[in-house]
Amino acid sequence: MPMSSSNKRQLVFRMIIYLCGFLLLWEWLRPLETLTDTGSMSAFVIYTGFCFVISVLDMKWWLSILLKFGGLLFVLDGLFISETMFTKGWFYLLYLHMQYNVEMIASQNWIEITPLFRSLLFLVLLWLMSYLMYYWFVISKRIFLFVLLTFIYLTVLDTFTTYEADMAIVRAFTVSLIALGISNFYKELGREAMTFTGLKRVSAWVLPLVAVILFSGVVGFAAPKLDPQWPDPVPYLTSTSPDAGFGEGGIGGVQKVGYGEDDSRLGGSFVQDDTLVFQAQVEEKHYWRIETKDIYTGKGWERSGEPEYNLTSDGSVDLSTFERSVDTEPLEGMVTFQSNAFFSKLVYPYGIKQVNGEEEVNYLVDDKFGSIAVEAPEQQGIVDQYQISYDNPSFSIDQLNEIDGEDPEEIKESYLQLPDDLPNRVGNLASQIVSDEETRYEQVKAVEQYFNRNGYVYQTEDVAVPGRNQDYVDQFLFETQAGYCDNYSTSMTVMLRTLGIPARWVKGFTGGELAASPEDSIEGLNTYKVTNSNAHSWVEVYFPEVGWVPFEPTQGFSNPVDFYRDVSQQEDSTDTDEAAEQEEQERPGNQQEVGAEEEETTPASNNNANLSDNWSWTAVGAALIVVAAGLLAFIMRYRWMAVWMSRKFHHKPNQQVYQEAYLFLLKLLSHKGMGRQDGQTLREYAIQVDRRFGSQDMLRLTHQYERMLYRKETDSIQWRKITELWENLIKRALS
Repeated sequence: MPMSSSNKRQLVFRMIIYLCGFLLLWEWLRPLETLTDTGSMSAFVIYTGFCFVISVLDMKWWLSILLKFGGLLFVLDGLFISETMFTKGWFYLLYLHMQYNVEMIASQNWIEITPLFRSLLFLVLLWLMSYLMYYWFVISKRIFLFVLLTFIYLTVLDTFTTYEADMAIVRAFTVSLIALGISNFYKELGREAMTFTGLKRVSAWVLPLVAVILFSGVVGFAAPKLDPQWPDPVPYLTSTSPDAGFGEGGIGGVQKVGYGEDDSRLGGSFVQDDTLVFQAQVEEKHYWRIETKDIYTGKGWERSGEPEYNLTSDGSVDLSTFERSVDTEPLEGMVTFQSNAFFSKLVYPYGIKQVNGEEEVNYLVDDKFGSIAVEAPEQQGIVDQYQISYDNPSFSIDQLNEIDGEDPEEIKESYLQLPDDLPNRVGNLASQIVSDEETRYEQVKAVEQYFNRNGYVYQTEDVAVPGRNQDYVDQFLFETQAGYCDNYSTSMTVMLRTLGIPARWVKGFTGGELAASPEDSIEGLNTYKVTNSNAHSWVEVYFPEVGWVPFEPTQGFSNPVDFYRDVSQQEDSTDTDEAAEQEEQERPGNQQEVGAEEEETTPASNNNANLSDNWSWTAVGAALIVVAAGLLAFIMRYRWMAVWMSRKFHHKPNQQVYQEAYLFLLKLLSHKGMGRQDGQTLREYAIQVDRRFGSQDMLRLTHQYERMLYRKETDSIQWRKITELWENLIKRALS
């Protein structure tokens, strides 16, 4: 039996609404690839789509189950089973998997469940979700709840994880408007028992829906967007935990208090945390190094590859941070971690040579990134205490000034990297800062001291996070000029790289605070307590024939190592150095002139910024005018629609126009609080309206409507009566 046109339209509506449900569910699946180790996401998405198609075709329940179960087995076979499908070996392998995983579940050993069984459970969940979505979207037409849950899900992931939900929210917003618009129109069709056929009828509801979606998208894109007004919640939440700052780093890409592994997205405020991490017994206070990173992305730092750890021999460590020509002093110390620190990497001073700790502990060294990991099976990779021997370096300023050798190719290749979209003004500022300096050391010192002399502020609250099209360094140098160690160290590293000077970003801890020595402390050593708040980052610069030299650009912090001048040259130039130092201290405006030159050399950028701001506010003004006009038109919609319908009454006297006019009158009366009750006939409703108006116009109009509808009577005299009655009722309803 051929399908009627009405049934075809219902099927089309159901398919569109159900397709929107599938697209929204897809947004739930997308983050799994970023946030979990789930692989082959395309297979799961295809299976979900397959289940949706089976549901929308409304097959027999037993056939639907067979098809979905067959698709489930096909996916598992393609992902995990190497045997030919449905052979004896295939069934036996599947049986072994089921038997093993049931035993693991019975013993509550959830970690040992195999990937095949986890995927099976996930596919069953997708199967059930496809049926649930069909019930919500097609049967009960309760779409809004799932739409709301989708937006809550995406916004929570965007706030608390590394998943970027910007485009996901835009996609979900568009799909949700389409689904809600079509669903409500579908309900109106069923409620009013209206028939809409032909292209013009379809365009009467499709075009407004498309216009609303496009207009909303344009306003959302063009409207100015405020920067975050509240501190990021993640650092606050993690700071309430004794283990704040440890594990796999910051959530959501925002720097949190303490040491973390993930530095891919720097910026944002954090809450101070004085939780003790470790105690160090050393002769003098110095920085504690953990690792370096070499790739600047424009948002933060990443490694160029995975660490390559090599087992040390008897705890000996040689990271070759600097050459043997550097003067050093042999020292010893001891580090004791708190029991709740959970550190799998060692903290160590510059010049580390030897590590001696607990028995059965292996020390693994990664030469490129300078990290020392521990391997202790019984302690689950965690070491509590270890002794260190190190050569504390002191760098000769004269030697650093005299260096004119070439940097090795492997150094330049790794430590001159910059993102392609780094704003040019970052390099221009760096060139201006060092324009009067000759040697590499003088240039590095000029960049290091630039922040202290140009009004930059150290703060940990209300620190900006760069937007999608903003560079982290550019934002700090030219817009906010306020931040903490990550802002300063990253900016110095990047500016030096624009000058062709190899530099790398280092992270670890500052020296901590001097504390009372315990009774079992080593004689002659001081005890320093290092907390989460001592987590820090700084800069290392490469000098040929010397190696990597640390520098400290952050406001309020001093360089972690000693610099000195040769005695013979120092005696000859004492007076000159003192005069130069005094002059340097008395001319803070020297570096401020660099900022003035920056302003004079970049008028075009300022003009472009002003034009951009003007365009944005013009777009906002135009959008507000359009919104106000649209709002006014919506408020006055029944009045201008009545005028438009009246003109149609006078120019097109036919049955179709009268039907539209009568339905419009019913809608207007309902809007005015005189709606038709369920089960009420048209004549009963007309009597109710006439009682309200104190007339008989509605009953007479309804009588004429029935005659025209069923008897096809459309003579001119009758039409004039209908028009007069309709206009009288419209005026009374609008008054």
